[in-house]
Amino acid sequence: MTHPYFSKTRHPRVLAHRGLITAAGEDSGVWENSAAAFAAAHAAGIDYIETDCQVTADGDVVLFHDETLTRLVGDSRSVREVRTRELRMLFADHGGLLTVAEALASFPDVRFNIDVKTPAAVDPLGPILVEHTHRVLLTSFSDATRRAALAAVLRSGAALRPATSGGSGTIAALRALSALRLSPARVLREVDALQIPERYGALKVMTPALVRAARRHDVEVHVWTVNEPEHMQRLIALGAHGIVSDRADVALKALIPR
Repeated sequence: MTHPYFSKTRHPRVLAHRGLITAAGEDSGVWENSAAAFAAAHAAGIDYIETDCQVTADGDVVLFHDETLTRLVGDSRSVREVRTRELRMLFADHGGLLTVAEALASFPDVRFNIDVKTPAAVDPLGPILVEHTHRVLLTSFSDATRRAALAAVLRSGAALRPATSGGSGTIAALRALSALRLSPARVLREVDALQIPERYGALKVMTPALVRAARRHDVEVHVWTVNEPEHMQRLIALGAHGIVSDRADVALKALIPR
């Protein structure tokens, strides 16, 4: 059965990678994963926003990609060392910080694809997501973290588990099964999507066999991170169900013409 996360939305799927920060220009000053980036994606008509979560020193689950502040502000501290108030101040002139709870409340029509970057987010995510499982997909490069986050939501009383996409272990297992011509059914049974790059270095990840196996088991294939319209269209023609893009506004025009 198709998870409600994928119901009544346009196809192909377009997922705004950390929101939309380029529509106003490269030098807009808006940071990824900020309230302004999400508002821009919503205004562009995006159904899905891909984002990431970390945990602050106060235990708040915030939307932030990196483990440290180095890339954004040149500060080598990890997010877990920084109080939420200070992080809000840093984001104040760059679009505004959001916690997961604030994002869900502020954008009630948006469906969120949340990459759990740290095991510390697992337990607090449970009660935050319990009323929103129909519009949340949980993922992580770590399958252990992903499964723990799903379990935390169910422990908190959710009647429906969030949608989920496989981590790096799941993808590796599927590639191995495909090479050996063995059934992927057991691996695919626990996921609703495979979110993959077309290639990882010299390794081709999105293979025809992988796409066929996913489609046979009603699992969607989303390819990241794709910004050129011709590349997007080629991947959809090869069988991808969706595209994760920094330029989701461009993807909408290329893939879902009005």
